[in-house]
Amino acid sequence: MAERVTFTISGPDGEDEIELPAGLVDMLGEEDDESQAQVVGDITTMAFASRAHMIAHHGEGESSEGVEDVESEAMDLFEERFGMTYGEATGHQH
Repeated sequence: MAERVTFTISGPDGEDEIELPAGLVDMLGEEDDESQAQVVGDITTMAFASRAHMIAHHGEGESSEGVEDVESEAMDLFEERFGMTYGEATGHQH
């Protein structure tokens, strides 16, 4: 069995733990000095931005103003973290 690493997520309404293969976290890191926690944070930011984009722009029917506001904020946070827009990072622009 591969080595696993556990991460604790703390939020305003509780905590959760996730267990991931340590080797996977290391493979997904882009810089040698990046901590495993940073890698998980980056992947989490990417996943949430991707889902927000999908819901706002690729869901069925028209998206509501609230959905667009949330997606816009997710994209702002993405850009703050990575120093580039979601479109620049993914090549997906419209």
